[in-house]
Amino acid sequence: MTVARILAGKGHAIITASPHQTIRDVADTLAKHRIGAVVVCDADGAVLGILSERDIVRAVSAGGGAALSDPVTQHMTKKVVTTGEQASVEETMETMTQGRFRHIPVLRDGKLIGVISIGDVVKVRVESIENEHRALREYIASA
Repeated sequence: MTVARILAGKGHAIITASPHQTIRDVADTLAKHRIGAVVVCDADGAVLGILSERDIVRAVSAGGGAALSDPVTQHMTKKVVTTGEQASVEETMETMTQGRFRHIPVLRDGKLIGVISIGDVVKVRVESIENEHRALREYIASA
């Protein structure tokens, strides 16, 4: 099973932010769309960073309410780990677990085509395990 399957199920809709937006702008976007992170892209769509709820909490903790007026570039994670459509779900889960992050941008030919969360990955993995379990029970029952 691959990342492409996750995107096929959830779609390719991507909520992004631009570098000039403020932390407050992104916090509003996260709340409005009920998501945990946005990918920060330049005008050409190149990935510059990612800003998560955790990044916002750290910014406010360090700078108080004034941090909400800071540009996202000041608090985003700049070294973004990405994946491709052909990456396996297991490999992606391991990467996210080891890196201790919950969102990973998906690229095709260097262009952003989606974002998946650890919840998306776990959901597909659990479905796969349940299908294997069901198939084994049916096999045993028919023997």
